[in-house]
Amino acid sequence: MAHTKLYLNYAGFCWAKEHHSIRGGRKKDIKFQALWGLIHHPEKGLILYDTAYTTRFYEATKRFPNAIYGKLTKVEIKPEQEIRQQLLENGIDPLSIHHILLTHFHADHIGGLLDFPNAQIYTSRKAYEHTQRLSHRLAFTKGVLKDHLPKDLHERVVFTDEVGLKVMDPIFGAVYDLFHDGALVVVPLPGHAAGQIGVRLQTKKSSYFLIADACWNKVTYQQKHLPHPIVRLFFDSWKDFKETVEKLHSFHQQFPEVVIVPTHCQQTTDALIQSEIDLDAL
Repeated sequence: MAHTKLYLNYAGFCWAKEHHSIRGGRKKDIKFQALWGLIHHPEKGLILYDTAYTTRFYEATKRFPNAIYGKLTKVEIKPEQEIRQQLLENGIDPLSIHHILLTHFHADHIGGLLDFPNAQIYTSRKAYEHTQRLSHRLAFTKGVLKDHLPKDLHERVVFTDEVGLKVMDPIFGAVYDLFHDGALVVVPLPGHAAGQIGVRLQTKKSSYFLIADACWNKVTYQQKHLPHPIVRLFFDSWKDFKETVEKLHSFHQQFPEVVIVPTHCQQTTDALIQSEIDLDAL
């Protein structure tokens, strides 16, 4: 497996109920940080992992019907926290980003797409086609804000399950070696969102499995402790979600040395983020 480099940080957050994210949790509000990553591939260069929130969220949810989503999802993001600005402060031109790995199309993962007009957008065909079928008016009911999507998305999208080298994994079934070199292995993680994917990679220091929203808390994959049933209302498939959790649990049991990174689990992510971009830290 070819080594990559990895940097993780936050770009905004929303408030959520802890007892919704994990059954039996406290009845208090907690932060769901919007995690993003910068991966350095030995040949492809810099690759973004998701694009978190931007202040465009406020404009996109100003008017009905998206205003309903804005009221239900209390987002906090400042301009200086956006990925674009973080990159600029570290001497990286957003126009130099030519690859984005998009796990799924929920608003906290696509918020910054418009800031990277030169990037190919890698995602699963199922995630893309599901999003395309949603009407602009009702997409918010599935967690999607279509105002965040580039108008030329159809020209820039690349399907990971078509360009990647298909490999059969004993736990997850078909996975996809994105660049045919073992550096980035894309893993289907359905349930929370249609066609959701995660990615496995190896740095010189550790092995990571970035699992997006396959689960929200490490207790879920460690102990199969599921979130409150109320979240079924906005999950794509509760059945697929539970099957994905079972697979993650098996994976963790077999490979405890791999750092599994759920996007919204601060118990995991707080220890991994850095304020300045250092691709050698992880």
